[in-house]
Amino acid sequence: MKVDFLNLKKVNARYEEALRDACLSVINSGYYIGGEQLDAFESDFARYCGAAFCIGVGNGLEALSLVLRAWKTAGKLADGDEVIVPANTFIATVLAITGNNLTPVLVEPDPNTYNLTRAGIEAHITARTRAVIPVHLYGQLAPMDEILSLAKEHDLLVLEDAAQAHGAQQHAVKAGSWGHAAAFSFYPGKNLGALGDAGAIVTHDPELAHVLKALRNYGSQEKYQHIYAGVNSRLDEMQAAMLRVKLRYLDEDTQTRQRAAARYLAGITNPQIVLPTVTHPLAHVWHLFVIQCENREALQVWLAEKGIQTLIHYPVPPHKQPAYAQLNSLTLPVTEKLHQQVLSLPLSPVLTDAELDYVIDAINAFR
Repeated sequence: MKVDFLNLKKVNARYEEALRDACLSVINSGYYIGGEQLDAFESDFARYCGAAFCIGVGNGLEALSLVLRAWKTAGKLADGDEVIVPANTFIATVLAITGNNLTPVLVEPDPNTYNLTRAGIEAHITARTRAVIPVHLYGQLAPMDEILSLAKEHDLLVLEDAAQAHGAQQHAVKAGSWGHAAAFSFYPGKNLGALGDAGAIVTHDPELAHVLKALRNYGSQEKYQHIYAGVNSRLDEMQAAMLRVKLRYLDEDTQTRQRAAARYLAGITNPQIVLPTVTHPLAHVWHLFVIQCENREALQVWLAEKGIQTLIHYPVPPHKQPAYAQLNSLTLPVTEKLHQQVLSLPLSPVLTDAELDYVIDAINAFR
């Protein structure tokens, strides 16, 4: 048997007719940037997240970057200010910080949930700390009630990196509705994926939304009148139309992912494998199912020989990347161990029970 890590052709084939109709409607409309589809998706996604505003942008990195840029524009952040971020995140989170001339403060995550903790953040707060970016890694919400309580005590801005957590919720509050703002990616492999690059920012703050809409469009709210030194980062009509189609099925797909993850959790019994920890049943939407194994390379080869495709998210942490030579001397043992041992198993809405059981049996047979 061959088990793909993620077969996007199969994923999107389920909506093929609706996606074709959506594309055709955009083609026939004559409006390809900043039209009705964008307005409708922004309204739909804001409502889905429980937020007041949604601002569609080019991708997830720009969603993060533009929020920080808007806060600088509003005088809430200044060059050199410190932003706390988990050390085991994808590099995009750190790029957004340094790209705004801010200082990333890398904090070790909880080794079981992979997310920031209140205690970890608190230990790194200094007189220069102005913001924290909790990353809902792999699809599980960080402990946002604890983080928000701490942020309020220290007057910190909170920007959720929700790039992997579409629909994750706790206490009936979804990712995107907790912080002062949240950044989403709609990269094709995400739980809510476009058919190209796309991203969005959600927020309850009307002033922030107002500035962001200008910043994404060359700093302009009125054509040829530029209030800010902005950028070109717009979610186009075609991607917005396709995202509107797929958003209708997101909750159903999430439930399928949760059932698949439950099957993995119940079935994998190999003592060499550390299974992910779930803090709350609905807090995890399983963008990725990530295990830990000390003998990861051998396990990955073993599974590949059996036709099972796996991936590593991520093999090298940001502080060990050549792009951040100034951080290479940092020692972050929890993060470094995770990056040496994590392995992502196949998980998608189109995996069959037979395929899941095949993966489980192969892992349990690994010695």
